[in-house]
Amino acid sequence: MTTPTTPPISPKSYDLGDEHIGTSVDTPLKDDAFALSDEVKIKQIEAKFHDIMDILGLDLQDDSLSGTPHRVAKMFVKEIFKGLNPENHPDVKTFDNIYGYHHMLVERNITVNSTCEHHFLPIVGVAHVAYIPGERVVGLSKLNRIVDHYAKRPQVQERLSRQILVSLQELLGTEDVAVVIDAKHLCVSSRGIQDEQSSTVTASYGGAFESNPDIRAEFLQHCEG
Repeated sequence: MTTPTTPPISPKSYDLGDEHIGTSVDTPLKDDAFALSDEVKIKQIEAKFHDIMDILGLDLQDDSLSGTPHRVAKMFVKEIFKGLNPENHPDVKTFDNIYGYHHMLVERNITVNSTCEHHFLPIVGVAHVAYIPGERVVGLSKLNRIVDHYAKRPQVQERLSRQILVSLQELLGTEDVAVVIDAKHLCVSSRGIQDEQSSTVTASYGGAFESNPDIRAEFLQHCEG
């Protein structure tokens, strides 16, 4: 029996990960990403994480550690990476803009809990989301749910900003959407340079937010509170 080998990683791939740069608005997924049920994924990840802990030299017979592989596997599939599965996309209904409100609406300080896809360490921060309503509006909590859905994936912050923007543009039927994320990356603070103070800000603008400097400036002023 031949032993499966891991494809070699080019130096360019290492550099890309360390610079936290993404290459596409789409999350990289295999064609058969959802061929396995959640239960099967949990079982297989549990076994593999058991091996990782064993290789690290941990005593998996210890009461504190024996359940860790299952807990980690369940957390991956059901919690911190649940946004990978389109079936978990929030049910977002839009409504007629019966109030005739056509000014900027801003939802500030939406909690972002995501995971860096290069080191599988947390990304923690806030998102500020705005749109200018046309014929349709959406419940405020749905903006939070959209942010959370796309955050619950292995991510780079640039892609996360774009995914939230594009999703809201499609849902609301307008290009006039803006997203700013300000977050700390534990792959920066807990490893590598170990900088505890810095944070990363990304911005994605559509429609009037991109073309009109005054509208963009108003949004950014609202973000600052």
